Amino acid sequence: MDATTRFFEEIDRRGYEPRLAKTTGSLRIDLQEGPRTMHWFLKIDHGRIEVSQQNQEADTVVGTSPQLFEEIASGREHGIAAILRGDMTVSGDARLLVQVERIFPGNPDARGPRRRFQQEVR
Repeated sequence: MDATTRFFEEIDRRGYEPRLAKTTGSLRIDLQEGPRTMHWFLKIDHGRIEVSQQNQEADTVVGTSPQLFEEIASGREHGIAAILRGDMTVSGDARLLVQVERIFPGNPDARGPRRRFQQEVR
């Protein structure tokens, strides 16, 4: 199983994320590779998260390659940095992405490889 699938399955398994207790909205991540697009859809209601692979309207839509998202999901890449470089696109409510980014492994508030490394360096 790849890091992307593990990431979304873990979010779905938890069902609730306290770091998103004040967040409500929907986020669709479109992973584009050639003519094929894989979708991950997050519906967030005050920290309760439902995950599916539906291609439906969302408040925020993120587009990137499966390879880059794999790096983000594993904590080896930072999503906001990828947006600033132009490697990822965002349409709709970008504030929602900034809020959801808290649960990604590369975020300083998250747990994961990059977080452990940052703590070791200090």
